[in-house]
Amino acid sequence: MRTPRLSRRLRLEAPIHAPDGSGGFTKGWFELGALWAEVAPAGPRLAAQPGAIETKLPLKVTVRAAPYGSPSRPEPGQRFRDGARVFPIASVADDAAGRFLLCLAHEEAAL
Repeated sequence: MRTPRLSRRLRLEAPIHAPDGSGGFTKGWFELGALWAEVAPAGPRLAAQPGAIETKLPLKVTVRAAPYGSPSRPEPGQRFRDGARVFPIASVADDAAGRFLLCLAHEEAAL
């Protein structure tokens, strides 16, 4: 494996749920910190939806490894942010050498 070029600064965010006063909750995002990353396409993926086919371009986001439980270790359900662009994290895996984390994500519109 080649050494990734971690030249893109992304913000790592975790979801938070706050009571809305009506018995429900609102979802927000809390910034955990910044990570240097390499973002590259991971190949197209088709997702079947009732009555339609949705095409997503998966992205491979590579960051430095961090120990389990560390706030700087991305987890599925969290997201990366680059300005107005957001990249929800679907999965996280260690590389063979244990030096980097390979995160599978995709881009979606920030609300």
